[in-house]
Amino acid sequence: MAHAPKLSALAMAALGLLAERDMHPYEMYQVLVHRHEDRLLKVRPGTLYHAVGRLADSGLVEATGTVKDGNRPERTNYAILPAGRERLNAALRQLLAEPVEEYPRFPQALSEAHNLPPGEVVELLDRRLAALAEELADLDSHGRTAQSRNVPEFLWIDVGYKQHLLRAEMAWLQDLNARIADGSLPWVFAAAEKQKLIESFQP
Repeated sequence: MAHAPKLSALAMAALGLLAERDMHPYEMYQVLVHRHEDRLLKVRPGTLYHAVGRLADSGLVEATGTVKDGNRPERTNYAILPAGRERLNAALRQLLAEPVEEYPRFPQALSEAHNLPPGEVVELLDRRLAALAEELADLDSHGRTAQSRNVPEFLWIDVGYKQHLLRAEMAWLQDLNARIADGSLPWVFAAAEKQKLIESFQP
């Protein structure tokens, strides 16, 4: 058996679906979109087909036959193998227990925000807050729908986690904007003055 590669987010999602039942890749795509898993990872039919192909090459899943649906082309069903379940469980244990630095871009932008005038920073962060509010409202809607359909909470706990993170980020940004706007967070934008401050903190 070929050595199993490190699981990508898409490969882990595919293994998770096949742990439920046999599927063909396009059905996996439909299920992921229906469950709004595209909030968590980039999902495209083509890349999903490639991910499943790599899993098969690594001996983690196997083709079990083809299915025909109306006038559509035949599609190959796949099933998870014991090695695939073992690899999925190992990846889940590691990701749940060990924090991973994923290098998101927003903290980097914050660290360089001093290059913009304070008023513009406040305006930009207000736009970010509006976008986050829309995202939170969408998640709240998903949560209410899941509850109304009596979907067990363990199947959508990621929604609660994301809601919590969004509310925390929004609260922090609102406080930051207020401090910039009222001057309680001094914002040095003039190049010469800022350079003096930066030099005073050089090692």
